[in-house]
Amino acid sequence: MSDRFDQSRLERIAPFLKQKYLDTGKLPHAGVLVGLKDGPSYQSLQGDAREGQPLAEDTIYRIASMTKPLTSIAFMQLVEQGKVALSNYVHDVIPEWKDMGVFVAGGGEAPFQKRRPKRPMQMLDLLRHTSGLTYGFQERTPVDAAYRREQLDSFNAQYDLETFLKKLADYPLLFDPGEAWNYSVSTDVLGGLIQRIADQPFDEYLKENILDPLGMEDTFFQVPPDKADRLADAYYFHSAETKKLFDPGGPTSRWAKPRAMPSGGGGLASTMGDYERFCRMLLGQGEYEGARIIGRKTLDLMTANHLPGGKDLTELSISLFSEADNAGIGFGLGFATTMEPHKTLTPGSAGDFYWGGMFSTAFFVDPAEELFMIFMTQLMPSSTYPVRRELKTMIYAALE
Repeated sequence: MSDRFDQSRLERIAPFLKQKYLDTGKLPHAGVLVGLKDGPSYQSLQGDAREGQPLAEDTIYRIASMTKPLTSIAFMQLVEQGKVALSNYVHDVIPEWKDMGVFVAGGGEAPFQKRRPKRPMQMLDLLRHTSGLTYGFQERTPVDAAYRREQLDSFNAQYDLETFLKKLADYPLLFDPGEAWNYSVSTDVLGGLIQRIADQPFDEYLKENILDPLGMEDTFFQVPPDKADRLADAYYFHSAETKKLFDPGGPTSRWAKPRAMPSGGGGLASTMGDYERFCRMLLGQGEYEGARIIGRKTLDLMTANHLPGGKDLTELSISLFSEADNAGIGFGLGFATTMEPHKTLTPGSAGDFYWGGMFSTAFFVDPAEELFMIFMTQLMPSSTYPVRRELKTMIYAALE
């Protein structure tokens, strides 16, 4: 691949995945792509996307929360244009939220008791998940339970983006904005903000300003009929049977059918090749093949740690679910970022940044080594196996 890598060490990856995860039935398939800024990529594709249909370069995967970085960059494009600022209050654009309070008690059959927040929620809070919003699937608080009842997790939403924003106003925040980190529907809210600020449907804005300029022709909120056959099966972990089918690939998939709301927090399906173009843009400081998506200094801002007091996630997270391993990890504007690699117990660089999705997909970008990685499979939840950590270790072990 390059004199930057010991090729024999890179080639350990495919047999490792096959023996540990594919032959044992733990994962249905596994695709890995490792790339350098100005060089070719190492790629491994193993297993069947669907029964009898081997994984291919153009296989389409549900990337779930790997949608979040695209939505965050779309929002920051509007910041660059002077249409919104990180310090602006969210209720300036969503006036329905002006009286949103903080949870005190209640829920279920009892009405919620709320108090005024110490300060209003800022746009910054949505990007870094310090908003006080939550996800229903965390199943930790009465507010989480209310989200589940009302299907406020975008994955299950039965209403459009504007209705989603208005419904959220009826429920309290878990904490004062800026005082904790909690994985949440914050990035879905960013999609709604983009829609209102740009005065354009969010999915259209994303296509026009990120997907089309980067040539991401296989990335969709709804996979079109002529491409649906390429959509892989998706599974969930089952303790007795290792894995069970969650959503079939092909035209019967939920991702091939109309959905009420384009989820900026987790709705996209994409290919490894498309996400490679996105990662190469990130590694190219916001530009790829002549398309400037985001400014170089804006991307620097996004990939810095924005957690209050310079803390890491072990000090601020109250979330039961996260795509981040917390020690030594901060959070920026749409990405987790490595502050102190030694605390992560995994090789890496200070300043590398990453995220993943609930179907165990993942990516990271390391500007110091001019390196990126994409991992694709379809098994939820993402916390089932330590495959992401293992892959990162093996990739850095191959660097010369």
